[in-house]
Amino acid sequence: MTTTDPDTAAEPARPCAARRGRPRDTAVDGAVTDAVLRLVGEGANLAELTMEGIARAAGVGKATVYRRWPNKDALLLDVVAVIDAPPPADGAVATGDFRADLIAAVDYIRRRGLAKRESALMRSMLAQVQSNTVLWRRYHDTVIAARRQMMVDLLERGIASGHIRKELGADLELLADLVSGPVLARATLRPEAPLPDDLAERVVDTLLEGIRPRD
Repeated sequence: MTTTDPDTAAEPARPCAARRGRPRDTAVDGAVTDAVLRLVGEGANLAELTMEGIARAAGVGKATVYRRWPNKDALLLDVVAVIDAPPPADGAVATGDFRADLIAAVDYIRRRGLAKRESALMRSMLAQVQSNTVLWRRYHDTVIAARRQMMVDLLERGIASGHIRKELGADLELLADLVSGPVLARATLRPEAPLPDDLAERVVDTLLEGIRPRD
């Protein structure tokens, strides 16, 4: 009789859903997350990490780790989601003031850019995720896609409220690129470029001049 190694099982990795029964111990989750980040900070790459090694570094049993995550990719996806989490769905982009909401959304991108520049560990973790194409795709689909959808939803509200010309709604993906692109480019492609506090406001006001309805 053959057995399946849980570390290599083909079960899709995803952020762990709440389970019935006794609530999860957040202290254990935090210890596991800290252990992964510590191991990466000490030079380990993601391919070298094992569920057993992570459990040992976290000071918990292997069975405890497997009860929370079915495999290593699922665990790593949760860790990356914690350190690079999207804003909450009911967060800053919900004041009803379209300009202020758009500035808040763009400023979130700016602040994440600053965090990545200032945290070598975060940069290392995300770079290693990108080298794992399956994990990167799952990260994109769960974390990045959620952020982008929030931006698209905000732009749709801007069209509905009359702040953006209706015809621009024909390609909301392009419109989202136009709004988020300037700060993303500066944050990721030009690491030496400044990300000042007023950058989001200047980007948004420049864009609003071009996308607002014409008289």
